[in-house]
Amino acid sequence: MSLSKAQIARYSRQLVLPEVGVAGQQRLLASSVLVVGAGGLGSPAALYLAAAGVGRLGVLDSDTVALSNLHRQILHVTADVGRPKAQSAQERLRALNPETAITAIHERLTAVNARELIQGYDLVLDGSDNFPTRYLVNDTCMLLGKPLVHGGVVQFGGQALTVLPRRGACFRCVFPEPPKAGAIPSCQEAGVVGAAAGVLGSLMAHEALKVLLGVGEPLIGRLVVFDGKASRFREVPVRRDPACAVCGEAPTIHEPVAVDEPVCGEPAKEAAWHASKSH
Repeated sequence: MSLSKAQIARYSRQLVLPEVGVAGQQRLLASSVLVVGAGGLGSPAALYLAAAGVGRLGVLDSDTVALSNLHRQILHVTADVGRPKAQSAQERLRALNPETAITAIHERLTAVNARELIQGYDLVLDGSDNFPTRYLVNDTCMLLGKPLVHGGVVQFGGQALTVLPRRGACFRCVFPEPPKAGAIPSCQEAGVVGAAAGVLGSLMAHEALKVLLGVGEPLIGRLVVFDGKASRFREVPVRRDPACAVCGEAPTIHEPVAVDEPVCGEPAKEAAWHASKSH
């Protein structure tokens, strides 16, 4: 597959990179990513993936746009309030790059549909805001052998982790069990700075592009924690757990399973604490 003149012009700043070039751009054009959540993390991530020329994007979100979303969920505008997020995201991404095929998936990810929705994509980017979805995405990706980029944000910071099945710690390796009810404040209680979501969402897109291109060192076995107040990044080493229920030596999870007690967001300090206690 050769690049058209329009594609050469659109992606010219990437094409000059030795790590990308024509072959790398063709690889991106032939790739597919499922973005779970068209919110604060999924918005910047999806925009950068479409802009980079990822050939096919699925945007999965069962929610509708609320006015309180707009300070951080930059895929949507004021006129979109009340509309399905997946639909408004699809329109914005198509306007940015008409060459990228955008599939709007306005439904909730469940243990019943997870395999079907995820199996058709090369990589999954999880920008969801609750633990049941995070565990469900992680477990399904591990069962299907799909690369996963995880992110979380709340208040002024958050965290990111890249998971390549059987090559590093998965989300469940780091956080074997969801937090107890009430242990983590909700987004409404804790708040979030929109630009912090932009930082983490952009980092997640960057990780996804590295995996798709096969370049650089993805965040495998390294949970990156962002402290937005201090403008500092730090790494928490995490190791694959041989006793992990989904990717360990004797797994007990063989099909996607639902996790109870939805909780919105996870502060970076909680992520670092869990990770340091895990291994």
